[in-house]
Amino acid sequence: MVTRWQDRKHTGDMHEQRVMLALQNLGWAVQRCGQGTYAPPIREALARTDSALRYFPDLIAAREGRLVTIDAKDRMPSTHTDRYAISNATLKAGLLFTAAHAPTPLYYVFGDLKVLTPSEVQHYAAHARQHASGAWLMVSTRQAHAFDDVFNAPTARAA
Repeated sequence: MVTRWQDRKHTGDMHEQRVMLALQNLGWAVQRCGQGTYAPPIREALARTDSALRYFPDLIAAREGRLVTIDAKDRMPSTHTDRYAISNATLKAGLLFTAAHAPTPLYYVFGDLKVLTPSEVQHYAAHARQHASGAWLMVSTRQAHAFDDVFNAPTARAA
């Protein structure tokens, strides 16, 4: 029996592979990292915590001496709106990660291969309609950058 988590994990893994291939096609060396690379007992224990390690980036990439991290976010945008939904927990961990690992940028790459940084999500969500549950931040897809604009430049720009 396939669980909902297994479905999400499979979808996420496929999106990570798609992002890895897109980066490699632009000349980036890419490696998986984060929770998805841990042994099952570690992932299971981590899932029971509030640790920011749960939200560690999925990928790390380098090109021309530049280093970036990527959190691949599939199943976005919303199927009913033109907005991305990013959990408050994800954003909090992303902001902590970028503060702790500066100047290494963190990019959220969504299912449509559009890109935002945690600071952009925080800024745009502050000026947008809030999700009714309060657990999610909603950001217009129009605010996102094209994948090639971010990663095909001679040096990846930090937003």
